[in-house]
Amino acid sequence: MSATDKPLAVPDAAQAVSAIREAAGYKTPGLSKPRSTPPRARTDHLTGAQKAAIIVRLLLAEGLDTPIAALPADAQAQLTQTLGSMGLVDRATMCAVVDEFVETLDQVGLSFPDGLDAALSLLDGRLDARATQLLRALSRGNAPDDPWTAIENTGTEDLLKLIAQESRTVGAVLLSKLSTDKAARVLMALPGDQAQSLALAIARTEDIAPETVARIGATLAEQISDKPRRAFAVPPSKRMGEILNASSASLRDQMLRDLETADQGYAAGIRKSIFTFQDIPARISARDVPAVMREVAGEDMMQILAAQQPGDSESCEFLLGNMSKRMADTLREDAAALPAPASDTYEAAQARISGIVRRLADDGAITLLEAPE
Repeated sequence: MSATDKPLAVPDAAQAVSAIREAAGYKTPGLSKPRSTPPRARTDHLTGAQKAAIIVRLLLAEGLDTPIAALPADAQAQLTQTLGSMGLVDRATMCAVVDEFVETLDQVGLSFPDGLDAALSLLDGRLDARATQLLRALSRGNAPDDPWTAIENTGTEDLLKLIAQESRTVGAVLLSKLSTDKAARVLMALPGDQAQSLALAIARTEDIAPETVARIGATLAEQISDKPRRAFAVPPSKRMGEILNASSASLRDQMLRDLETADQGYAAGIRKSIFTFQDIPARISARDVPAVMREVAGEDMMQILAAQQPGDSESCEFLLGNMSKRMADTLREDAAALPAPASDTYEAAQARISGIVRRLADDGAITLLEAPE
């Protein structure tokens, strides 16, 4: 049903179905028929691009992103031109197109990652280091022992130290050999003047011989291998922060008070690693709220709203105010009908939402703002 007559893929099929059913007049997400059941209107006069345009328009109206950028360029152009030429579509035709779309998505079982890189991202943290290194080498067309594979698997902080002690030319070669995402993270972590200097230096790498690049890679990999191996890749303060993130608020607050008495520096590092539900308005950009809410279960938001805790109002209003008004109103109405949840249920819902935010930030899907002093 896309511009190429294939079903349009969406990032969260279940949420897309729910939003489209609601927009088209379905009573509940579980129903497959609208409130009234007249004979389905004909859609054979519509092209695949026109049907896709109707679905995209509904998704956008509900505040859901659609992966249009993943389509081929000509399909993107055709879909955009179709959106601009559709004019008005009557409700019966819209519902008939929605019926077709819902029936297609209801038949979808699982969606698998596209390619080895996407599969590695899906299994991030679940493979051992050696397997990850081997597979990343294969995905880049390199031998497993290629020095640039070892450099690619090196943490951003260590790469920044390497760049700081090398010439601009070596830094430019290093940046050029990294994957696009890794290079972007390194560049963003550099001070502005250093990032600009490296960007200019990349322009002078066009004529560097392959042998020179190989020698640079071998030298940098040797420096990396000289570092002593550590049992834990994550610093102690971050590990403890992650543990306290998953703990109850009372335990977290008491533990932080005790740690500040014993070791203020360690406690300060832990505080920087902690992200709670109450931190949401100060640490999340409004434009990232739709990405977060696509992952959040509606039941969790309703439990928090039903608890009516004073400290949560700012976070709740921030999330509700930056999502689809229809969905926000539905959450408020459904929460108003619920009894106040038990404290453990309420805290578990908060922890799940906080965990979703941290996971999206770790995956690079959203960017957390700096914590206020």
